[in-house]
Amino acid sequence: MSAVVSRGTVTLEASRCKGCELCIPACPPNVLRMSETRNANGYAIPELLPGCTGCGACLLVCPDFCFEIYQYETPVTHEVME
Repeated sequence: MSAVVSRGTVTLEASRCKGCELCIPACPPNVLRMSETRNANGYAIPELLPGCTGCGACLLVCPDFCFEIYQYETPVTHEVME
């Protein structure tokens, strides 16, 4: 286990996602992975694992504007698996 300090997190609007997976390699803390869950359009969607830092890299590469960033008032420390 290791500690990650987070200044925020992201949410995913699953109905917009087309499963392109561009967000997965763009995520510096490597906390996004494709899930087996599918949205109403039949696309596999990413799931967010603990440890998101709120950096916004996923938001910048997403062609469908699926992500929204939420900033914390004070940083939060997460324990994550290595």
